[in-house]
Amino acid sequence: MSQDSRKVSPAVYGKVSSSVVEKGKVTYCTDLEKSVIQSNFARRGWSQVGTEDEWNFYWSFTQSCRNIFSMENGYRMTDNQMINHFPNHYELSRKDLLVKNIKRYRKDLEREGNPLAEKVEVTLPNGQVINRYVHLDFIPVTYVLPADYNMFVEEYRKSPQSTWIMKPCGKSQGAGIFLINRLSKLKKWSREAKAQIQPQLTSKECYVISRYIDNPLLIGGKKFDLRLYVLVTSFRPLKAYLFQHGFCRFCTVKYDTSVTELDNMYVHLTNVSVQKHGGDYNSLHGGKMSTQNFRLYLEGTRGRKVTDRLFAEMQWLIVHSLKAVASVMANDRHSFECYGYDIIVDNTLKPWLVEVNASPSLQSTTHNDRILKFKLIDNIVSVVVPPDGIPDARWNKIPSADALGDFELLIDEELIEKEDANSRYNKYHRVRI
Repeated sequence: MSQDSRKVSPAVYGKVSSSVVEKGKVTYCTDLEKSVIQSNFARRGWSQVGTEDEWNFYWSFTQSCRNIFSMENGYRMTDNQMINHFPNHYELSRKDLLVKNIKRYRKDLEREGNPLAEKVEVTLPNGQVINRYVHLDFIPVTYVLPADYNMFVEEYRKSPQSTWIMKPCGKSQGAGIFLINRLSKLKKWSREAKAQIQPQLTSKECYVISRYIDNPLLIGGKKFDLRLYVLVTSFRPLKAYLFQHGFCRFCTVKYDTSVTELDNMYVHLTNVSVQKHGGDYNSLHGGKMSTQNFRLYLEGTRGRKVTDRLFAEMQWLIVHSLKAVASVMANDRHSFECYGYDIIVDNTLKPWLVEVNASPSLQSTTHNDRILKFKLIDNIVSVVVPPDGIPDARWNKIPSADALGDFELLIDEELIEKEDANSRYNKYHRVRI
């Protein structure tokens, strides 16, 4: 690193680290004072330092990561520094950008004539005939407001009895979400929010409006969604892993689609941050069921074959949502990311991607929660850090089977390319025994 670059490195994000790190001398800093992080790193013998000190591993807030990578900052990480976000992670986690990227991905595949973009005519219960993607139909019909307002109105008038869900693009934990089943309610919201549907509104003020999945699979009469953890260590080539210990999050009130319950968020929103304020919230199990128990329940009620198909389809939608953003993601070699995927399953056992979180909560609401999240952090570090235990951005990030722990490989394009190359080699160069 040149003297010039050292001069523009602000102290707030650390001193320039030495290019050599002694084993057992790894330092870390974190914006989250969570015991699941600190106890994990302490067990590895890592020492905690401040952000202004020399650090090798930074578990940061998304804003801190954006500041580090900003052009104005001028901070440059060394080979022995890693951080837990990609510079523009929001291409996947902002609701409007997620939809935009998936739509672009589909259109690109269509232009290429890729069979993945195949469409089929479907007749809806109201008699409306639509074209639907055969393989890539995993997000509900969604529009971004205010930009797509006219398109939304046109779609709404085709089936005026349908329910839609409004979500602010840049918020999380259920904040600002509401349901509408009449266009007048959207107009009323617009007036009350003093944010008329006009093009000059900024992206921070925009909403997404999606067709509400009004036929969710219910267990015990209650709606739920799945939270799955996906670790991405590279976008080009794409390398992603699925944590095997996700969970279902249940509403505390039985599902009811009547107009009187349309504004009852305890019926419709599965977010723990919402449900924990309800009178029926159970703090012992936190309204959660492990994905393992969910699989057993489905196998018992629907059979092994359809259960396996559902879990395979969830992996499919995860991989293709990642492929949809891979070309636009700033694939910095110092970065990795653990995304929280929220998926709803309807009563036909079709999975729908609801949203993706760049900073899934590490808050432990129950004893089982704490065990799960401790193991999650431990396994993440084992996957992203080389076998010698020292962070190194130069490493190719191909972990051993033992290092994966409870992660399973979703996709590794580097390994796929190697396998293709080997198969081509073996085809034309027969090895004599």
